Amino acid sequence: MRMNKLKVLLSLTQPLRRNDSRFLSNHHCRHFSAQPSYAHVDYIQEQVLVEGRAKSRAAILNRPSALNAITPSMAARLSRLYESWEENSDIGFVMMKGNGRAFSSGADVVTLYELINEGKIEECKKFFETLYKFVYLLGTYLKPNVAILDGVTMGSGAGISLPGMFRVVTDRTVYSTPEAQIGFHPDAGASYYLSRLPGYLGEYLALTGEKLNGVEMIACGLATHYSLKERLPWLEERLGKLITDDRLVIENSLAQYGDLVYPDSKSVLHKFEKIDKCFSQDTVEEIIEALEREAAESHDEWCNTALNKIKEASPLSLKVALKSIREGRFQPLDQCLVREYRISINWVSKRVSDDFCEGVRARLVDKDFAPKWGPTRLEEVTTDMVDCFFIPLGELEPELNLATALREPSM
Repeated sequence: MRMNKLKVLLSLTQPLRRNDSRFLSNHHCRHFSAQPSYAHVDYIQEQVLVEGRAKSRAAILNRPSALNAITPSMAARLSRLYESWEENSDIGFVMMKGNGRAFSSGADVVTLYELINEGKIEECKKFFETLYKFVYLLGTYLKPNVAILDGVTMGSGAGISLPGMFRVVTDRTVYSTPEAQIGFHPDAGASYYLSRLPGYLGEYLALTGEKLNGVEMIACGLATHYSLKERLPWLEERLGKLITDDRLVIENSLAQYGDLVYPDSKSVLHKFEKIDKCFSQDTVEEIIEALEREAAESHDEWCNTALNKIKEASPLSLKVALKSIREGRFQPLDQCLVREYRISINWVSKRVSDDFCEGVRARLVDKDFAPKWGPTRLEEVTTDMVDCFFIPLGELEPELNLATALREPSM
């Protein structure tokens, strides 16, 4: 029975395209000189390097000491590069990878935290606007895109890769969406692709922040190809020699260095019945009650682990995340991104709660791992509080404006 379930899951490893129903502040001294300073431009270019090949280009996220966390300037540079590559008829396909032990740990939330504390909310808004527009660009890209997710792939790092056509994972890949644990919400398209995972796996991942490895990403459809880390140089060399824009040729080349893999016996993917039973509930409170009943009946340590992860998270974040993913099940990528933008703007503007800054402080700045959430308990989170994150922003606050008419004329 388990093998049949896994075979079904393995059949879902297709690109997360829009229409597929199956479905992460730098200060510079002023120079008193008549000569222009190119230091800032050079610094931005160093954060995202470019490799040129005969018929392709590769963007390399290059902040290894920060696990390639995405800065505002990186998001803007990725957008410029991908737009120019899409328009260039000499380029058949594009790639993205990370330098070091991570693909990307997601958005640079410490920088966002600092901007908020300095009162630079508009810069935060601009970052989310640029990032989400890039996610949409990738999700509607006209050319094949290959993302090599070797190492840590979290949050917005998944957002700038999973909407693309090909996602290659390795034996070093570790994926998670830990936003609720830092007082935020799964964003950058997460409500789109998480809601399209088998059953209620997306809700489980969003509320617990638990990790998947590369094999599990293949099995549930988040990734399209698996390769051992040691084979990546051969795979990249093979791709670099391709003179094509044919997705089938690219797919066959990726498959040549791929491996057929199955989750091991300890994988969470063997717990689909329990995940669906518990995480299909209508509210976070009911999900917790279901997990507690399951723990009492089955004595499965997985239930207690999931409960502990949920109880570490911001109560407000949990309810916002669950509502966002449930709405995402019935919306295309562009509508998911517009909603996620509203939610993000509300978090950084502190209109309802300071949980985002408090979560970043506790986990990444002071590292005391003792966030003081507000509200502190699930029962204190009202429906009105949650709904505030989802209502249109209003005349004084522009909505996220995506080029749907240009990129998807059929709409």
